[in-house]
Amino acid sequence: MHEDLADFAAAIEQTPELREVLRNPQLESTEKARILADLAGDDQPIFKNFLMLVAEKGRAGEIEQIAAEFERLMAREERRLTVELTTARELTDKEAKDIVAQIEKASGRKVEATRTVDPDLIGGIVLQAGSYRVDASVRGRLERLRHDLVRR
Repeated sequence: MHEDLADFAAAIEQTPELREVLRNPQLESTEKARILADLAGDDQPIFKNFLMLVAEKGRAGEIEQIAAEFERLMAREERRLTVELTTARELTDKEAKDIVAQIEKASGRKVEATRTVDPDLIGGIVLQAGSYRVDASVRGRLERLRHDLVRR
């Protein structure tokens, strides 16, 4: 059900018309439940029932937030850590794997990393895990140095 919910939330995000229908306060909850049941199909009856219950309780417009919270809870339960890794240049797969291995060793958790490139970093790395941020970039060091010099 976890993957079904994530896929369904992604589909809602990519379909603004569906999002508008689900968030429309003038549309009855039973009608929203019928729409969600039709979209879910009959392959996953538990998932279909979940969607119908969400709609009947007046929460159809919040499916994306429900999916995000469910993902956060699943990650915590599975001791998974989602990390955004930003570097000044594209990392090779081996470099990225080595960095992820170091994070896994330090955190004691399984790490799922997304990678982005920001040439403005000049060099180094910025690591973001939820609200925790580690800036080990050249740009970050220069900004901290500038800030220290201005304060003096």
